Amino acid sequence: MNLEHYLMRRRQRIDRFLERCVPPAAETDTLGAAMHYSLFAGGKRLRPILAVAATEALDGETTTVLPFACALELIHTYSLIHDDLPSMDDDDLRRGKPANHRVFGEGMAILAGDALLTEAFHVMAEAAARPGVKQRRALQVLTEVAAASGVRGMVGGQVADLKAEHTAIDLPTVEWIHIRKTGALIRAAVRAGALLAGARPDQLHRLTRYGECLGLAFQIADDILDAEGAPEVTGKRRGRDQARHKATFPAVLGLSAAKERASDLVATALEELQPFKRQAEPLREIARFAIGRACSP
Repeated sequence: MNLEHYLMRRRQRIDRFLERCVPPAAETDTLGAAMHYSLFAGGKRLRPILAVAATEALDGETTTVLPFACALELIHTYSLIHDDLPSMDDDDLRRGKPANHRVFGEGMAILAGDALLTEAFHVMAEAAARPGVKQRRALQVLTEVAAASGVRGMVGGQVADLKAEHTAIDLPTVEWIHIRKTGALIRAAVRAGALLAGARPDQLHRLTRYGECLGLAFQIADDILDAEGAPEVTGKRRGRDQARHKATFPAVLGLSAAKERASDLVATALEELQPFKRQAEPLREIARFAIGRACSP
């Protein structure tokens, strides 16, 4: 399949929905402008696309999953805005553009992130109440997204990441951090699509394992790109993680072993998809893409 074409078509659909959630702001609406600035700064839309692709793998109805998928992007964008703040990762660039706080100020950046997070749950709650939506499934997805976003997931991982700076760390600690900081929301995206499509227990188990392996592989690839990726490709300065003594896989394993670990995780993710038919091909290609951008020869 042509992955680039697939991603472009799904991004277009997701962006149309997101424009309805956060429409372009008037010049006087600073909060709306700050929200729109980061939401449409050129992201890959990986998390919503994974939710849609998981639904497609089970021949599910993608119209039902779309609001939940886009809510994941709202949450992801809020996390990036807050990550870039001086009190967090202190980054001036995001996707090759000035970080939100460099354009709108720290206070407005914090509020824009807060607003995006809140809007995500508004979007999911509205979708769960629509006629024809199986509310038990929708409630389970909403609950899982909340857990993946908060202290049990992304926020908890971010706290551990901050505490690990300038400390001696081992591989289990790095994995613990990134399973939560990055992996939890990716896992939730795949599970959201599967749950809303009515996955059987065995299918849900396999897709969950796929999401877990992909989430960790994606983070390792990001760590590798920070260490050796070109700024014009990554949109950020090279070596930021090392300069801040961040807990990363290359710092613990070295670049070569980190690339091998990412490849092993993707191989496991692909094994979990073996029972699925050609409808799961986008999930397979996304897994290969996740490490290809950092681990290609």
